[in-house]
Amino acid sequence: MNKPIDIRQSTLADIPRLQEIFAIARRFMAATGNPNQWADDYPGEELLRSDIASGDSYVVILDGRIVATFLMRGGIDPTYNVIYGGQWLNDFPYATIHRIASSGEVKGILHLAVQFALQKYGSIRIDTHSDNRVMQNAIIKEGFVYCGIIYCWSGAARLAYQYTKTGKCDDCTRN
Repeated sequence: MNKPIDIRQSTLADIPRLQEIFAIARRFMAATGNPNQWADDYPGEELLRSDIASGDSYVVILDGRIVATFLMRGGIDPTYNVIYGGQWLNDFPYATIHRIASSGEVKGILHLAVQFALQKYGSIRIDTHSDNRVMQNAIIKEGFVYCGIIYCWSGAARLAYQYTKTGKCDDCTRN
């Protein structure tokens, strides 16, 4: 029997659990060949507070316990304004999913986040580190298309992907 999973906006009271989940995610990433995507303290409490204040931070709940978190932000993401080695599928309004992390208790968190985003947006963009093979595989499995490389606010390169509900792209080449 599948237990119901809920998604709700994060609150300040969730911060200690979010920090635990991000610590678990950092250990998992390091163990799977991706030790450099997130620093030991990323994301810090200040960033978590900012994400919560903006209303863009969400938690995934199973049996009353937070098992995952993600950021979903609608509108233009400035780090996605310039893309190298490719192009976006289209310029439709989109949401970006960032900082997705799980305690490991539930599989398919990216799928849940994508389905949640698709309730409001017809296009989703996401990026990940080139060493994050686990996330790359999950992104492709969800039907995203690799579009090129973007650079984060820190200057770090990331592989960028887009999903569009229509399954169509405007004058683009699928890689």
